[in-house]
Order: sequence, then C-alpha cells, then structure tokens
Amino acid sequence: MAIRTAQALQTPIRTTTKTGKRKAFWNRIFRNWQLYLLISPVLAYFIVFKYIPMYGVQIAFKDFIANKGIWGSPWVGFDHFHRLFNSYFFKRLISNTVGLGLYSLAVGFPIPILLALLMNEVRAEKFKKFVQTVTYAPHFLSTVVVVGMMMMFLNPRYGLVNTMIELFGGNPINFLTEPSWFKTLYVMSSVWQTTGWSSIIYLAALAGVDHQLHEAARVDGATRLQRIWHINIPSILPTIIILFILELGNVMSIGFEKVLLMQNTLNMGSSDIIDTYVYRSGIQEADFSFSTAVGLFSSIINFALLVSVNSISKRLSKTSLW
Repeated sequence: MAIRTAQALQTPIRTTTKTGKRKAFWNRIFRNWQLYLLISPVLAYFIVFKYIPMYGVQIAFKDFIANKGIWGSPWVGFDHFHRLFNSYFFKRLISNTVGLGLYSLAVGFPIPILLALLMNEVRAEKFKKFVQTVTYAPHFLSTVVVVGMMMMFLNPRYGLVNTMIELFGGNPINFLTEPSWFKTLYVMSSVWQTTGWSSIIYLAALAGVDHQLHEAARVDGATRLQRIWHINIPSILPTIIILFILELGNVMSIGFEKVLLMQNTLNMGSSDIIDTYVYRSGIQEADFSFSTAVGLFSSIINFALLVSVNSISKRLSKTSLW
C-alpha cells in the first residue's frame, strides 16, 4: 500500500517536471527569437543539403537501378565494400589519400598560425594592411585559375620556373607530369591560396589577449619572442586545438576539383585519390552504388578520426568540440 502511494505521488511530480522543462525551453526560444531567426538559414542549409541526402546512403548496400528507385533496388549487403577492398586500386587510393591529407595538414596547418603571430607583432599599420591584402587575395581565386597559373609558370618550354632553371644551367622539368612532384605542387599551391584567409581566425583570437600580460612581461624583462611563446601561443591554444580536430576530421576528404584538374595519365600513380575514384566510378561509369560505398567508407574513417582525436584532446587538454 505504501509503495503504491509513493508511486502515485511520484508520477505527477515527474510530469510536472517535464512540463516545466518544456515550457522553459520554449520560453527561452521566444525570448531569443532574433538569434534563432539569424541562425535559421544555416540550419536549413545543413538540413536540406547535408542530412536529407543521407537518405540515399542506403544505395551503398543495394544494386541501385534507376527505374526501380532506391527502395525497389535489390539489397546486396556489403558486396560493394568487398569489391572495394579487393580492388587493384585500393592500396594506391588509400596511400595517396592519406599521404596527401597528412602532407597538407603537416604543412598547411602551422603556417597560418605562424603568419598570424608575425602579423600580430607588426606595428606599422600601412605595411600590415598591405601584407594582409597580399595574403588574403589568393583566397578569392577559383581553383581553375590557380591550376591554370601553375600550368603557365611550370610549363617546360616557356614557363617562368623552367626559364630560371635553364638560366642557372639546369635542365627543364615537366613538373605536372612527374608523380614525385604532384603532392608538393598540390600542397604548396594550397598553402599559397589559403594561408592568409586561414590566419584570420588566429588574428581574431590574438586580439583577445590581455595587454596587461604583455606589459607585466616587459617589466620582467621578457623579450618579444618570449612573450609570443609564453603569452600569445598559450592564449590561442584552445583555438588551435579545435581547428586541428576539425582539420584531422577531414583528412580523407581532400576534394576532387583541384586534384582532377592537375591529374593526367602520367602522374596518376600519385594523384589518384578516393574522391577522384568516386567521381570516375559514379559520374563517368554511372556505377552509383559502388561510388556511394567508396564515399561512405571515406566518411566513416573521417568520423572515426574526429571522434578519436576529440576524445584524446578532451582527456589531455580539457579542450574539445563537445
């Protein structure tokens, strides 16, 4: 009897608590409706272009037939994944994708940090604005224009680079057909195009550093380099960690546009990556199920890396995405 009475008393309390939380939630939304209205286009973008298309991921486990649709296509399970793992190109795709992703991360990630630290120390405003303009401008060039510039400068007959090599007594090099040069050309051109723009977020983080810390360090006799190392870098370290986690979570998603434009039959051994393979098998060969399976495999690796690195960062530095 006592147990039933306690249960009867607890049920209204739980219901009231849930109702109160629900009311508090909606009250918070109504109170800040301007902020939710401001973020609604971003939410709509991710829902329409990121989450709704995930419905089509199931064709990775089916033999997709267009006239039967996704639901009507026969289920084949993991056959497409077995085909990928047993493919002749699998090892080459993985090694090229991982190698290019890690190379881009190792070179392209620290350079914007270094540029932001150097820019933060510049006191001549005109010179600072000039450097910012020069470093930001390449970001607004399209990938096609950047690759076209590379083809002009690296042309073995009339390119500026080979002209300089011949001027110093060397032999011209056909950079764009040499497999050994592909990754370096890709990474360095990306660094030139994105470094200035990527440094903006670090400059914003440096703007929030307390100037009193620098004044106290000057009084103690700290040099500029010591102040950068012991004040600026620790202050922006959480920002660096968050961006590093995000970059590492995209190490397998290099993108196929620039690679495809730089790719040719002679450098295919080092330029063929998962994204270009998905493009060939899905668009050119119309093998939609297999290309979806390949893309899903890459996304799963990215997701696993993101979760793993985030958990490690949370355990070691107390900084994480969630």
